Amino acid sequence: MAGRAVLLIPHRGETPDESALPADYREILAIVRAAEGPVQVRAVGEELGLQVTVRGKLEPLRAKMTKLADRGWLHKRPDGKFTARS
Repeated sequence: MAGRAVLLIPHRGETPDESALPADYREILAIVRAAEGPVQVRAVGEELGLQVTVRGKLEPLRAKMTKLADRGWLHKRPDGKFTARS
């Protein structure tokens, strides 16, 4: 789109429509929601089948989860763990 920025990850509105999110972001949301409580990026990475022992493999995932939190889809706690918004 010439001259217009397009948000890949939309802000969460009053009636959130997850279908607007790319598939990998929906998968992250599903993993966080299925967790018993707050989750670390490493735990989500394990569920996704990433090499969690290599720090560089988790940084892109951390960025995605932070973006979801910034846009209102997740909540990032002060301890760095993530929870799903109700």
